[in-house]
Amino acid sequence: MRHTEFWERMTEALGSSAYARNWAEQQVIAALGGRTVDEALAAGESPKAVWRAVAEVLELPASLR
Repeated sequence: MRHTEFWERMTEALGSSAYARNWAEQQVIAALGGRTVDEALAAGESPKAVWRAVAEVLELPASLR
């Protein structure tokens, strides 16, 4: 998964690009080592791994994971 696809999925899941970016900046996720989405991506985590953690936190249906 590329970063562009990751952000498209984030926008789809959260409803707006601005909210998705804000959420990614503020939401700390245990599965990402207690980091935010932005911190995990900046540290080199794959967008796919970060998306899996986000999908779990948001309790998205399997069709969106």
